[in-house]
Amino acid sequence: MSDEVKQLPKLWTGAHYNEGIGRDDIFDKLREECGVFGVFGIRDASSLGYYGLHALQHRGEESSGMCAVDSKNDGKFTYHRGMGLVKEVFDKDRLDTLQGDRIIGHVRYSTAGESKLANAQPLVFKYRDGDLAVATNGNIVNAPSIRKELENQGSIFQTTSDTEVIAHLIARSSKDFVTAAKEALQRIIGGFAFLIMTNNKMLVASDPHGLRPLVMGKLDGGYVFASETCALETCGAVYERDVQPGELLILDSDGLRVDRFEMMERRATCAMEYIYFARPDSDINGINLHSARKRMGQKLALESFVDADVVTGVPDSSISAAIGYAEQTGIPYELGLIKNKYTGRTFIQPSQELREKGVKMKLSAVRKVVEGKRVVMIDDSIVRGTTSLRIVNLLREAGATEVHVRITSPPFANPCYYGIDTPDRKELIASQKTVEEIRAAINADSLYFLSEEGLIEAVGPNEGKNGGMCMACFNNDYPTPVDPTSEKSCSC
Repeated sequence: MSDEVKQLPKLWTGAHYNEGIGRDDIFDKLREECGVFGVFGIRDASSLGYYGLHALQHRGEESSGMCAVDSKNDGKFTYHRGMGLVKEVFDKDRLDTLQGDRIIGHVRYSTAGESKLANAQPLVFKYRDGDLAVATNGNIVNAPSIRKELENQGSIFQTTSDTEVIAHLIARSSKDFVTAAKEALQRIIGGFAFLIMTNNKMLVASDPHGLRPLVMGKLDGGYVFASETCALETCGAVYERDVQPGELLILDSDGLRVDRFEMMERRATCAMEYIYFARPDSDINGINLHSARKRMGQKLALESFVDADVVTGVPDSSISAAIGYAEQTGIPYELGLIKNKYTGRTFIQPSQELREKGVKMKLSAVRKVVEGKRVVMIDDSIVRGTTSLRIVNLLREAGATEVHVRITSPPFANPCYYGIDTPDRKELIASQKTVEEIRAAINADSLYFLSEEGLIEAVGPNEGKNGGMCMACFNNDYPTPVDPTSEKSCSC
């Protein structure tokens, strides 16, 4: 190999390809922090885990892991975690080492500065009663104060992940495992979906507000648990029901027992799951997301019609809404924007000019579709505003005569404390500017955000405040106590 080839720079930063993905990206989209998948009582559970985690890959592309228990071999624990995509972390040889009929698995995005293997899940510990593994989707709001309390009492933390807090609370309790887990869950505040496993038991828990989605399915006499129903479909499990807020499911050699660690408070499923995060082929609380997003587009059309020639959606999450907008208005839907799915994290560019070319590596406007046309561009949210500006400019450069931006969420003005990697409030454009100022900043001819009432009606038919959704990112109404002065962290 020549010296010239040897000296070529890496096309990514860090030790592995996906390190830092979701942070400092050219497109400042919101990032879900993680997804969980569990199997109980099914032979060759790790193979199911592989397919289930692959179906949840969109919820976390930085690390993945699985822990397996073999109930026929005294509950022996085996586990593997790695940085990268599921297909990079697990191959057949690795899966063959994860023998057993029970697994919990995890895919993860990380927050700034925490991209390291030690924080990859499931977290696995030794404690007085044997082995303990924990995987979660979400965020523990009061983790910093609990962590400080435990450290003052002598606990030594091995990671910077909030998830480790619950393991310490369980391990320090003198009570039986289930009671200890219930008391630990009662102490933590936030949005979470937990899978907790020992050598002979698995616990499944959803926070008292149901902020993060969690579903149960059945397969071959056993049970499957996942952050989204699409993972059940992928592995052939039949959807049974959503895990209810405050519910604790206990699985052991006696089967499944349903318990509670808290009564359901106000149901507040994350609105962004409906709008953006979850796959369109998934259902949340019995509501299909493709259909809900089409209704969002239809409501947008009713609230903010504009005369135009074509409707296009920003791939991939806004396609369903764009179809709904087009159907409601009669304006043709076209693929005016195409996403390149194979770019990964864009490499470090030495100049702004090359950085803008990086935008076109990830997203391209179809000139023959938009040239000379008045375009309605549908997107799911505006975070900092930089993404919308770049996409509007892509369409203009391709010859669009007008670009009208329609957003399927209300203005995103408040940070999330429940497991979404969001900027601080001062970086959210909707918290600093009026709609007209945002329109000017993104170079659009017009801009409209879906109303809160329109969103609630489109998602329907959930009952309760805000239609059973957490809409704090829009209206500052957090369902749990939060400390806006504290540094946001993420348990994933």
